[in-house]
Amino acid sequence: MKRFGFIHDKLDIKILTLFALGKLDYAVDLDTLTELVLCDDGISYFDFSECVAELQKTDHIRGSNGLFHITEKGIKNGQITENSIPYTVRRMVEEKAAALARVLQRNALVKAEVTPRESGGFTVCLSLNDGLGEVLSMELYTATESHAAAMTARFSDQAEEIYGKIMALLTEG
Repeated sequence: MKRFGFIHDKLDIKILTLFALGKLDYAVDLDTLTELVLCDDGISYFDFSECVAELQKTDHIRGSNGLFHITEKGIKNGQITENSIPYTVRRMVEEKAAALARVLQRNALVKAEVTPRESGGFTVCLSLNDGLGEVLSMELYTATESHAAAMTARFSDQAEEIYGKIMALLTEG
């Protein structure tokens, strides 16, 4: 079956993979990397998977705990070869990577963790960082794991709004 698209051979897939990872400051899971790289109809998932494994063997990328990041060797070789990627594909990956980078950066600034207490119940630790330092940190007690999970999920999704409401409540007067 003939594939359409600009990227066809494994070398092109490897170059595109290095290009995509080089645009990110954070490690990403395989699904996210797949979504970034499989932007061209010429790439098959099986070829991409083989390329990821080969890039790991040659120490261009590293994977640990299910997360992948580019190495210094990968950055160097990726920069040398990125001009061989067709402009439209390169632009598409840049746009996807920029959007993903914003999400990853925001997620790195929001922390929500649950710790069981020896006496029963759970401590929910929530914090928000603005990139310069921590602007909000609080520990809350809850009796059930389901409440703890709901609290961490809501804070992770709405940290900025929660911070704004707390500040409004504390400064009104």
